[in-house]
Amino acid sequence: MAGRTLYRDAALADGSGPELKIGVSILVDAGRIVWILPTENEPQGDAEAKVVDAGGATVVPGLVDCHSHITLPGGSHWIDRGSDPPERLLEEAELNGELLRQSGVRWARDVGSPMTTDPLDGRRRGLALGVRDRWRNRMDRPYVRAAGTWVQRAGTIPGGVAAEASTPDELLTLSRQQLDDGADLIKLYLDGPKPEEAPWTGDDVRRVVTMAHARNAKVTAHSTTLPGARVCVDGGVDSIEHGMSLDEEVARRMVAQGTFLVSTLAVFRSWATFAQTTNQPRFVSDEARKRIAQRREGAYESLRIAHRAGVKIATGTDFGGGSLRANQLAWEVEALVQAGLQPWEALASATRRGGELLGEPEAGVLHAGGPADFFLVHGDPLTDPAALWRVWRVAWGA
Repeated sequence: MAGRTLYRDAALADGSGPELKIGVSILVDAGRIVWILPTENEPQGDAEAKVVDAGGATVVPGLVDCHSHITLPGGSHWIDRGSDPPERLLEEAELNGELLRQSGVRWARDVGSPMTTDPLDGRRRGLALGVRDRWRNRMDRPYVRAAGTWVQRAGTIPGGVAAEASTPDELLTLSRQQLDDGADLIKLYLDGPKPEEAPWTGDDVRRVVTMAHARNAKVTAHSTTLPGARVCVDGGVDSIEHGMSLDEEVARRMVAQGTFLVSTLAVFRSWATFAQTTNQPRFVSDEARKRIAQRREGAYESLRIAHRAGVKIATGTDFGGGSLRANQLAWEVEALVQAGLQPWEALASATRRGGELLGEPEAGVLHAGGPADFFLVHGDPLTDPAALWRVWRVAWGA
């Protein structure tokens, strides 16, 4: 562990409000924050501390990517890549881990990985679980909370990479199996083989939620349709992933139940770039462009409905399981601002709100005595979220 380091005369944007704090110094000792003080009030005479001139930079809490897939690469071929050999997927995980650190992501919530045999530990389960375990004591890798594999209605996700249930009893059994395998949470898939029809009922989902809560685990659910979102709130899930089709009634019930929305709006920005950089019909054809534009508008409007209602919004990239890459959470923060959140609210969604969803009180926040999980950027993310792309220095795992 590194010794004493003094980060002197930075700005501070912590997502707690809209005001940027200027002239802040932070003393770190053995990976913990000793104090955060105005630079003019620094104690004198600490000759042991290495001084980092942070003038002109802004300190930001380590980001929390609440929707990630650490064993998958992303890009325009993301669907096909889930069937890559596990050895290749573990290589991708290591690359993703380094990209996450370099971009300021301290926590990654993996919400689904291929169910396969891990070549390093020999266990057949969601591949991210082994990666999580091996990264646990590595300061150059993010902290990971992992859901095992996706639990879905049979016939939904192609390729045989998920756990497939045909009955409500199988849904419960396979969900329990994820926790038995060591998962931190359960990920249900509430888009089904039939478009615009939820694959399970609220009662089916509630059985899973009751079981998981009895084991101190949470349940989240992939949902891009309104029927699926309604089943999410009927079943009492802890969070809805994507939530690209919500109405005011669903949003009201989410607030009443404390259900989080985990946004992934930047996937639409990514697809727009693919229309320029690939020749894949699903992105470049006139029909595809129109369909993507319609989905984008629906997703942005759903986010606005949730925000107006007061739904707690955490956020993520969907990298690997979607088209983004592991170092692009800043893109999602920008998308949230475009959708109507204030920059400080968007930053909070990518920091302290994510920590709240994880149940980790020190994730995405900074305080004396807490971990030195912060990074420094050039610019003010409270007025310009693009500043989060300009990472200068990461305080952990150096």
